[in-house]
Amino acid sequence: MGLPRRHADDGRRGGADGVGYGRTVRASRLVSLLLLLQARGRMTAAELADALEVSVRTVYRDVESLGAAGVPVYAERGPAGGYRLLDGYRTRLTGLTAGEAEALFLVGVPGPAAELGLGSVLATAELKLRAALPADLADPGGRIRQRFHLDAPSWFREPEPTPHLAALATSVWEDRRVRVRYRRWQAPREVTRTLDPLGVVLKAGRWYLVAAASGQVRTYRVGAILELTVLDEPAERPAGFDLAACWQEHAERYERGVYRAEARVRMTVAALAQTTHLFPPAMSRAAQDHAGAPDADGWVTTTVPIESVRHGRVEMLKLGAQVEVLAPPDLRELLAGTAHALAALYPPPGDGPPSGEPQPGHRDWGPAVRAKTSTDTAEQGGCVQPAKRPR
Repeated sequence: MGLPRRHADDGRRGGADGVGYGRTVRASRLVSLLLLLQARGRMTAAELADALEVSVRTVYRDVESLGAAGVPVYAERGPAGGYRLLDGYRTRLTGLTAGEAEALFLVGVPGPAAELGLGSVLATAELKLRAALPADLADPGGRIRQRFHLDAPSWFREPEPTPHLAALATSVWEDRRVRVRYRRWQAPREVTRTLDPLGVVLKAGRWYLVAAASGQVRTYRVGAILELTVLDEPAERPAGFDLAACWQEHAERYERGVYRAEARVRMTVAALAQTTHLFPPAMSRAAQDHAGAPDADGWVTTTVPIESVRHGRVEMLKLGAQVEVLAPPDLRELLAGTAHALAALYPPPGDGPPSGEPQPGHRDWGPAVRAKTSTDTAEQGGCVQPAKRPR
Protein backbone atom coordinates (compact mmCIF):
# COMPACT_ATOMS: atom_id res chain seq x y z
CA MET A 1 0.00 0.00 0.00
CA GLY A 2 3.01 2.20 0.13
CA LEU A 3 2.66 2.95 3.83
CA PRO A 4 5.19 5.56 5.01
CA ARG A 5 8.53 4.45 6.41
CA ARG A 6 10.41 6.53 8.95
CA HIS A 7 14.09 6.95 8.19
CA ALA A 8 16.46 8.36 10.77
CA ASP A 9 19.15 9.28 8.26
CA ASP A 10 19.53 9.20 4.48
CA GLY A 11 17.71 5.91 3.82
CA ARG A 12 20.77 3.69 3.52
CA ARG A 13 20.10 0.04 4.18
CA GLY A 14 22.36 -2.94 4.42
CA GLY A 15 22.06 -6.14 2.42
CA ALA A 16 22.03 -6.99 -1.26
CA ASP A 17 18.80 -5.13 -1.90
CA GLY A 18 19.80 -2.11 0.19
CA VAL A 19 21.36 -0.12 -2.65
CA GLY A 20 18.20 0.09 -4.72
CA TYR A 21 16.06 0.76 -1.69
CA GLY A 22 18.36 3.55 -0.46
CA ARG A 23 18.40 5.23 -3.85
CA THR A 24 14.61 5.12 -4.06
CA VAL A 25 14.15 6.58 -0.59
CA ARG A 26 16.72 9.31 -1.17
CA ALA A 27 15.25 10.25 -4.55
CA SER A 28 11.82 10.51 -2.96
CA ARG A 29 13.24 12.66 -0.16
CA LEU A 30 14.96 15.01 -2.61
CA VAL A 31 11.68 15.54 -4.42
CA SER A 32 9.93 16.19 -1.10
CA LEU A 33 12.60 18.71 -0.10
CA LEU A 34 12.22 20.51 -3.42
CA LEU A 35 8.44 20.61 -3.08
CA LEU A 36 8.67 21.89 0.49
CA LEU A 37 10.81 24.82 -0.62
CA GLN A 38 8.53 25.44 -3.57
CA ALA A 39 5.38 25.43 -1.45
CA ARG A 40 6.60 27.22 1.68
CA GLY A 41 9.36 29.48 0.41
CA ARG A 42 12.23 29.93 2.87
CA MET A 43 12.88 27.11 5.37
CA THR A 44 15.75 26.50 7.76
CA ALA A 45 17.73 23.28 7.78
CA ALA A 46 16.17 22.37 11.12
CA GLU A 47 12.65 22.90 9.75
CA LEU A 48 13.44 20.76 6.71
CA ALA A 49 14.95 18.04 8.89
CA ASP A 50 11.86 17.97 11.07
CA ALA A 51 9.50 17.85 8.09
CA LEU A 52 11.47 15.07 6.37
CA GLU A 53 12.28 13.17 9.59
CA VAL A 54 16.02 13.14 8.91
CA SER A 55 19.08 14.73 10.50
CA VAL A 56 20.22 18.28 9.74
CA ARG A 57 23.42 16.83 8.26
CA THR A 58 21.32 14.84 5.79
CA VAL A 59 19.53 18.04 4.77
CA TYR A 60 22.89 19.68 4.05
CA ARG A 61 23.86 16.77 1.79
CA ASP A 62 20.51 16.77 0.04
CA VAL A 63 20.63 20.51 -0.65
CA GLU A 64 24.11 20.09 -2.15
CA SER A 65 22.78 17.27 -4.36
CA LEU A 66 19.92 19.44 -5.61
CA GLY A 67 22.33 22.24 -6.42
CA ALA A 68 24.64 19.84 -8.25
CA ALA A 69 21.64 18.65 -10.29
CA GLY A 70 20.96 22.20 -11.47
CA VAL A 71 18.15 23.14 -9.08
CA PRO A 72 18.56 26.85 -8.20
CA VAL A 73 18.51 26.48 -4.41
CA TYR A 74 20.56 28.85 -2.29
CA ALA A 75 21.12 29.69 1.36
CA GLU A 76 20.39 32.99 3.08
CA ARG A 77 22.43 33.68 6.21
CA GLY A 78 21.35 35.45 9.38
CA PRO A 79 18.61 34.97 12.01
CA ALA A 80 15.89 35.02 9.32
CA GLY A 81 17.93 32.96 6.90
CA GLY A 82 17.41 29.52 5.46
CA TYR A 83 17.17 27.75 2.14
CA ARG A 84 14.99 28.92 -0.71
CA LEU A 85 14.56 28.52 -4.44
CA LEU A 86 15.34 31.16 -6.99
CA ASP A 87 12.24 33.31 -7.56
CA GLY A 88 10.16 32.02 -10.44
CA TYR A 89 11.46 28.45 -10.28
CA ARG A 90 8.51 26.07 -10.01
CA THR A 91 6.65 23.34 -11.80
CA ARG A 92 3.03 23.98 -12.60
CA LEU A 93 0.02 21.73 -12.79
CA THR A 94 -1.98 23.11 -15.69
CA GLY A 95 -5.51 22.42 -16.87
CA LEU A 96 -7.25 22.81 -13.48
CA THR A 97 -9.95 25.39 -12.90
CA ALA A 98 -10.24 27.13 -9.54
CA GLY A 99 -13.28 25.00 -8.65
CA GLU A 100 -11.46 21.78 -9.52
CA ALA A 101 -8.44 22.75 -7.42
CA GLU A 102 -10.69 23.55 -4.45
CA ALA A 103 -12.45 20.20 -4.82
CA LEU A 104 -9.10 18.38 -4.70
CA PHE A 105 -8.21 20.04 -1.41
CA LEU A 106 -11.63 19.15 -0.03
CA VAL A 107 -11.04 15.47 -0.77
CA GLY A 108 -8.39 15.10 1.94
CA VAL A 109 -9.78 13.54 5.14
CA PRO A 110 -6.96 13.62 7.73
CA GLY A 111 -8.74 11.64 10.47
CA PRO A 112 -9.66 8.48 8.54
CA ALA A 113 -6.41 8.63 6.56
CA ALA A 114 -4.42 8.63 9.81
CA GLU A 115 -6.40 5.64 11.08
CA LEU A 116 -5.49 3.79 7.90
CA GLY A 117 -1.82 4.58 8.51
CA LEU A 118 -1.75 7.10 5.65
CA GLY A 119 -1.65 10.39 7.55
CA SER A 120 1.83 11.35 6.36
CA VAL A 121 1.10 10.06 2.86
CA LEU A 122 -1.94 12.34 2.62
CA ALA A 123 0.06 15.29 3.94
CA THR A 124 2.77 14.66 1.33
CA ALA A 125 0.18 14.39 -1.44
CA GLU A 126 -1.37 17.70 -0.44
CA LEU A 127 2.08 19.26 -0.26
CA LYS A 128 2.85 18.10 -3.80
CA LEU A 129 -0.45 19.48 -5.02
CA ARG A 130 0.19 22.85 -3.39
CA ALA A 131 3.68 23.01 -4.83
CA ALA A 132 2.56 22.16 -8.35
CA LEU A 133 -0.42 24.53 -8.48
CA PRO A 134 -0.03 28.16 -9.53
CA ALA A 135 -0.29 30.63 -6.66
CA ASP A 136 -3.86 31.70 -7.51
CA LEU A 137 -5.04 28.08 -7.24
CA ALA A 138 -2.86 26.93 -4.34
CA ASP A 139 -4.02 29.57 -1.85
CA PRO A 140 -7.63 28.32 -1.57
CA GLY A 141 -6.32 25.04 -0.13
CA GLY A 142 -5.65 26.55 3.29
CA ARG A 143 -8.78 28.66 3.06
CA ILE A 144 -10.96 25.59 2.50
CA ARG A 145 -9.34 23.72 5.39
CA GLN A 146 -10.29 26.61 7.68
CA ARG A 147 -13.91 26.58 6.52
CA PHE A 148 -14.83 22.91 6.08
CA HIS A 149 -14.24 20.12 8.57
CA LEU A 150 -15.40 16.50 8.51
CA ASP A 151 -16.20 14.88 11.87
CA ALA A 152 -17.22 11.33 10.94
CA PRO A 153 -18.25 9.71 14.28
CA SER A 154 -21.83 9.98 15.49
CA TRP A 155 -22.82 12.07 18.50
CA PHE A 156 -22.36 10.55 21.96
CA ARG A 157 -20.13 7.78 20.67
CA GLU A 158 -16.51 7.32 21.61
CA PRO A 159 -14.10 6.46 18.79
CA GLU A 160 -13.76 2.69 18.51
CA PRO A 161 -10.19 1.34 18.86
CA THR A 162 -9.08 -0.32 15.63
CA PRO A 163 -5.51 -1.53 16.26
CA HIS A 164 -5.54 -3.81 13.19
CA LEU A 165 -6.93 -1.30 10.70
CA ALA A 166 -3.63 -0.24 9.13
CA ALA A 167 -2.48 -3.84 8.61
CA LEU A 168 -5.88 -4.72 7.26
CA ALA A 169 -5.79 -1.81 4.83
CA THR A 170 -2.40 -3.00 3.60
CA SER A 171 -3.74 -6.50 3.01
CA VAL A 172 -6.68 -5.04 1.07
CA TRP A 173 -4.36 -2.94 -1.08
CA GLU A 174 -1.93 -5.78 -1.73
CA ASP A 175 -4.66 -8.43 -2.23
CA ARG A 176 -3.37 -10.72 0.49
CA ARG A 177 -5.44 -13.19 2.46
CA VAL A 178 -5.80 -12.75 6.24
CA ARG A 179 -6.63 -14.90 9.22
CA VAL A 180 -8.63 -13.16 11.95
CA ARG A 181 -9.88 -13.99 15.41
CA TYR A 182 -13.20 -12.21 15.63
CA ARG A 183 -15.63 -11.41 18.44
CA ARG A 184 -19.27 -11.72 17.46
CA TRP A 185 -22.59 -11.36 19.25
CA GLN A 186 -23.73 -15.00 19.13
CA ALA A 187 -22.18 -18.14 20.61
CA PRO A 188 -19.45 -19.08 20.23
CA ARG A 189 -18.44 -15.47 20.84
CA GLU A 190 -14.92 -15.81 19.42
CA VAL A 191 -14.30 -17.45 16.06
CA THR A 192 -11.35 -17.73 13.69
CA ARG A 193 -11.86 -17.06 9.99
CA THR A 194 -9.66 -16.99 6.90
CA LEU A 195 -10.80 -14.12 4.71
CA ASP A 196 -10.15 -12.61 1.31
CA PRO A 197 -10.26 -8.85 2.04
CA LEU A 198 -12.12 -6.86 -0.61
CA GLY A 199 -12.35 -3.40 0.96
CA VAL A 200 -12.82 -1.28 4.07
CA VAL A 201 -15.73 1.10 4.66
CA LEU A 202 -16.10 3.97 7.13
CA LYS A 203 -19.74 4.26 8.23
CA ALA A 204 -20.82 6.74 10.92
CA GLY A 205 -17.39 6.65 12.54
CA ARG A 206 -17.12 2.85 12.48
CA TRP A 207 -14.78 0.89 10.21
CA TYR A 208 -16.05 -2.26 8.50
CA LEU A 209 -14.27 -4.92 6.49
CA VAL A 210 -15.94 -6.35 3.40
CA ALA A 211 -14.43 -9.76 2.71
CA ALA A 212 -15.11 -13.05 0.98
CA ALA A 213 -15.39 -16.15 3.16
CA SER A 214 -16.29 -19.59 1.83
CA GLY A 215 -17.39 -18.08 -1.45
CA GLN A 216 -19.72 -15.48 0.13
CA VAL A 217 -19.17 -11.75 0.60
CA ARG A 218 -19.73 -10.71 4.21
CA THR A 219 -19.17 -7.74 6.50
CA TYR A 220 -17.12 -7.58 9.71
CA ARG A 221 -16.64 -4.73 12.17
CA VAL A 222 -12.94 -3.92 12.29
CA GLY A 223 -13.13 -2.99 15.97
CA ALA A 224 -14.26 -6.56 16.77
CA ILE A 225 -11.13 -8.11 15.25
CA LEU A 226 -9.05 -9.41 18.17
CA GLU A 227 -6.10 -10.78 16.21
CA LEU A 228 -5.03 -10.47 12.59
CA THR A 229 -2.39 -12.30 10.61
CA VAL A 230 -1.59 -11.32 7.04
CA LEU A 231 -0.91 -14.55 5.16
CA ASP A 232 1.55 -15.06 2.35
CA GLU A 233 -1.29 -16.08 0.05
CA PRO A 234 -3.03 -14.09 -2.68
CA ALA A 235 -6.60 -13.08 -1.96
CA GLU A 236 -9.23 -14.06 -4.50
CA ARG A 237 -11.21 -11.05 -5.68
CA PRO A 238 -14.51 -11.71 -7.49
CA ALA A 239 -14.48 -10.51 -11.08
CA GLY A 240 -16.21 -7.15 -11.46
CA PHE A 241 -16.54 -6.60 -7.70
CA ASP A 242 -17.76 -3.07 -6.91
CA LEU A 243 -17.17 -2.08 -3.27
CA ALA A 244 -19.56 0.90 -3.25
CA ALA A 245 -22.39 -1.07 -4.87
CA CYS A 246 -21.78 -4.04 -2.55
CA TRP A 247 -21.94 -1.85 0.56
CA GLN A 248 -25.07 -0.07 -0.63
CA GLU A 249 -26.80 -3.39 -1.19
CA HIS A 250 -25.67 -4.64 2.23
CA ALA A 251 -26.93 -1.49 3.99
CA GLU A 252 -30.32 -1.64 2.27
CA ARG A 253 -30.68 -5.36 2.95
CA TYR A 254 -29.82 -4.85 6.60
CA GLU A 255 -32.36 -2.07 7.06
CA ARG A 256 -35.04 -4.17 5.37
CA GLY A 257 -34.26 -7.28 7.37
CA VAL A 258 -33.74 -5.82 10.82
CA TYR A 259 -37.38 -4.73 11.27
CA ARG A 260 -39.30 -7.99 11.32
CA ALA A 261 -42.55 -6.88 12.96
CA GLU A 262 -44.90 -3.91 13.20
CA ALA A 263 -46.67 -2.11 16.03
CA ARG A 264 -49.95 -0.26 15.74
CA VAL A 265 -49.88 2.74 18.07
CA ARG A 266 -51.66 5.92 19.10
CA MET A 267 -49.55 8.96 19.93
CA THR A 268 -49.91 12.65 20.40
CA VAL A 269 -49.08 15.03 17.59
CA ALA A 270 -46.20 16.32 19.73
CA ALA A 271 -44.87 12.77 20.17
CA LEU A 272 -45.07 12.19 16.42
CA ALA A 273 -42.85 15.23 15.90
CA GLN A 274 -40.41 13.95 18.54
CA THR A 275 -39.95 10.62 16.75
CA THR A 276 -37.55 12.39 14.39
CA HIS A 277 -35.14 12.80 17.30
CA LEU A 278 -35.99 9.76 19.43
CA PHE A 279 -36.65 6.92 16.97
CA PRO A 280 -34.22 5.37 14.48
CA PRO A 281 -34.68 6.91 11.01
CA ALA A 282 -36.63 3.97 9.55
CA MET A 283 -39.11 3.98 12.46
CA SER A 284 -39.53 7.74 12.39
CA ARG A 285 -40.17 7.83 8.64
CA ALA A 286 -42.75 5.04 8.88
CA ALA A 287 -44.51 6.67 11.84
CA GLN A 288 -44.95 9.92 9.96
CA ASP A 289 -45.81 8.33 6.61
CA HIS A 290 -48.55 6.12 8.09
CA ALA A 291 -50.02 8.65 10.51
CA GLY A 292 -53.70 9.48 10.08
CA ALA A 293 -55.43 12.74 10.82
CA PRO A 294 -55.41 13.87 14.48
CA ASP A 295 -58.57 13.18 16.48
CA ALA A 296 -60.36 15.70 18.66
CA ASP A 297 -57.87 15.13 21.48
CA GLY A 298 -54.81 15.65 19.26
CA TRP A 299 -53.85 11.98 18.94
CA VAL A 300 -52.95 10.15 15.72
CA THR A 301 -52.90 6.45 14.88
CA THR A 302 -49.97 5.07 12.95
CA THR A 303 -47.87 1.97 12.28
CA VAL A 304 -44.16 1.65 13.02
CA PRO A 305 -41.71 -1.18 12.25
CA ILE A 306 -39.95 -2.87 15.19
CA GLU A 307 -37.12 -5.36 15.41
CA SER A 308 -38.86 -7.39 18.11
CA VAL A 309 -41.35 -6.97 20.96
CA ARG A 310 -38.56 -6.17 23.40
CA HIS A 311 -37.00 -3.68 21.02
CA GLY A 312 -40.42 -2.08 20.51
CA ARG A 313 -40.82 -1.65 24.25
CA VAL A 314 -37.50 0.20 24.52
CA GLU A 315 -38.45 2.58 21.70
CA MET A 316 -42.00 3.25 22.94
CA LEU A 317 -40.79 4.08 26.44
CA LYS A 318 -38.92 7.01 24.96
CA LEU A 319 -42.28 8.73 24.38
CA GLY A 320 -43.57 8.07 27.89
CA ALA A 321 -47.30 8.60 28.36
CA GLN A 322 -47.65 10.22 24.94
CA VAL A 323 -47.97 6.87 23.16
CA GLU A 324 -50.33 3.91 23.52
CA VAL A 325 -49.62 0.57 21.88
CA LEU A 326 -52.72 -1.00 20.30
CA ALA A 327 -51.05 -4.08 18.82
CA PRO A 328 -49.44 -6.58 19.00
CA PRO A 329 -50.92 -7.78 22.32
CA ASP A 330 -47.61 -9.08 23.71
CA LEU A 331 -45.98 -5.67 23.23
CA ARG A 332 -48.92 -3.97 24.93
CA GLU A 333 -48.69 -6.48 27.81
CA LEU A 334 -44.96 -5.95 28.20
CA LEU A 335 -45.42 -2.17 28.35
CA ALA A 336 -48.24 -2.59 30.88
CA GLY A 337 -45.92 -4.63 33.08
CA THR A 338 -43.24 -1.99 32.82
CA ALA A 339 -45.75 0.73 33.66
CA HIS A 340 -46.95 -1.17 36.75
CA ALA A 341 -43.36 -1.66 37.91
CA LEU A 342 -42.60 2.03 37.44
CA ALA A 343 -45.76 3.02 39.27
CA ALA A 344 -44.73 0.81 42.19
CA LEU A 345 -41.28 2.40 42.27
CA TYR A 346 -42.58 5.97 41.97
CA PRO A 347 -45.92 6.33 43.79
CA PRO A 348 -47.48 9.77 44.18
CA PRO A 349 -46.07 11.73 47.16
CA GLY A 350 -47.50 10.48 50.46
CA ASP A 351 -49.00 7.30 48.95
CA GLY A 352 -46.18 4.91 49.71
CA PRO A 353 -43.26 4.10 51.99
CA PRO A 354 -40.11 6.25 51.95
CA SER A 355 -37.94 6.20 48.85
CA GLY A 356 -35.64 3.22 48.66
CA GLU A 357 -38.00 0.78 50.40
CA PRO A 358 -39.71 -2.00 48.41
CA GLN A 359 -42.99 -0.88 46.88
CA PRO A 360 -46.21 -2.88 46.55
CA GLY A 361 -46.11 -4.90 43.40
CA HIS A 362 -42.38 -4.46 43.00
CA ARG A 363 -41.71 -8.10 43.88
CA ASP A 364 -44.07 -9.32 41.15
CA TRP A 365 -43.01 -7.04 38.27
CA GLY A 366 -39.48 -5.87 39.05
CA PRO A 367 -37.46 -9.08 38.57
CA ALA A 368 -39.27 -9.95 35.36
CA VAL A 369 -38.84 -6.49 33.93
CA ARG A 370 -35.19 -6.37 34.99
CA ALA A 371 -34.53 -9.71 33.31
CA LYS A 372 -36.24 -8.55 30.13
CA THR A 373 -34.36 -5.28 30.22
CA SER A 374 -31.05 -7.13 30.44
CA THR A 375 -32.08 -9.33 27.52
CA ASP A 376 -33.19 -6.29 25.55
CA THR A 377 -29.87 -4.56 25.96
CA ALA A 378 -27.92 -7.47 24.54
CA GLU A 379 -30.41 -8.11 21.75
CA GLN A 380 -30.74 -4.49 20.76
CA GLY A 381 -26.98 -4.13 20.49
CA GLY A 382 -26.93 -7.04 18.08
CA CYS A 383 -29.82 -5.68 16.04
CA VAL A 384 -28.75 -2.12 15.53
CA GLN A 385 -25.16 -2.79 14.51
CA PRO A 386 -24.78 -4.71 11.24
CA ALA A 387 -21.33 -6.04 12.00
CA LYS A 388 -22.56 -7.83 15.11
CA ARG A 389 -24.27 -10.36 12.84
CA PRO A 390 -21.21 -12.01 11.19
CA ARG A 391 -21.46 -15.61 10.19
